[in-house]
Amino acid sequence: MGEPPDLGGSIMFNTFTRRSFGLLGTAAVVAMGLSAPAAAQEQLSIATGGTGGVYYPMGGGLAEVINNHVDGFSATAEVTGASVENMGLIATGDADFAIGLADTVAQAQTGTGRFEGQQLEMIRGVASLYANMIHIVALEGSGITSLEDLRGKRVSIGAPGSGTEVNTAAILEANGISYDDIDEQRLNFNETADALGNGDIDAGFWSVGAPTSSILNLATTQDIVVIAMSEAELEAAMGAHETFAQTTLAGGTYPGVDEDISVLGIPNVLTVSSEMSDDVVYAVTKAMFENIADMQAIHPAANQTTVDLTIAATPIPLHPGAIRYYEEIGATIPDNLRP
Repeated sequence: MGEPPDLGGSIMFNTFTRRSFGLLGTAAVVAMGLSAPAAAQEQLSIATGGTGGVYYPMGGGLAEVINNHVDGFSATAEVTGASVENMGLIATGDADFAIGLADTVAQAQTGTGRFEGQQLEMIRGVASLYANMIHIVALEGSGITSLEDLRGKRVSIGAPGSGTEVNTAAILEANGISYDDIDEQRLNFNETADALGNGDIDAGFWSVGAPTSSILNLATTQDIVVIAMSEAELEAAMGAHETFAQTTLAGGTYPGVDEDISVLGIPNVLTVSSEMSDDVVYAVTKAMFENIADMQAIHPAANQTTVDLTIAATPIPLHPGAIRYYEEIGATIPDNLRP
């Protein structure tokens, strides 16, 4: 599954210094009768993914919710290498919130798979946001109509440190295909679409919410096909990785892809460090669900963002601040979601 991620990260904030003041520091200033300047808001960073996927607009929508509805805080969505990198950014304190695929999040929190020997036990869940669909895309006329047809072909397996890369490796391995059998290319979503359009690769994997802009843009200039995995291939992947589930990519999601296609789905989880203040996580969780329409206006994936999805699909313990909100609205929290 590759080397554990470099936890050096790429989003740098002086998090320790910032948090050492934090909410208690703000309260102390008010108690002393001093007025903090209006601009002295605490900055929160949300680690997302590349601009060609769904993490970035979802993170941007959450940032807007925080900016508009959580007093004393402002937030920014950061472009990153996505799931694997994002877990490292939470661990080092270089991001406050981060989105990641359920399997990557679970591996990080338990020290398994990609994170074997480098457990990030402090990772906690806030909410499950929506389910990715794993797209395998080629151009019409490529001759690629099945997973087996990828053997010997140039295939984008996802950006380094992305959940797509983790998912691709899991799917191929479960079906007896190794990187020795393909010419693997590690490209982000936009790079994968460009490389397909230019003829530099034969197929590419996306683990992403549908529809996604990079595939939509490709489909406006090229005739694309989304490769359907066989029932046996789907069963093999789901048998090897419990976070996979079979779902349907609806016909008409992308131009020229008119029929429903059975694909693998996997939830995306909003995460935070166990060290984050309960009050902050509570405030963000409450604001997100009470203003989910604001996020839905930015991307339709947020239509899936529900408390029910969180309770059913989150693979790691929830942060106590999130639990406080869910219990406040009457949700039942199972034991496996309690830290």
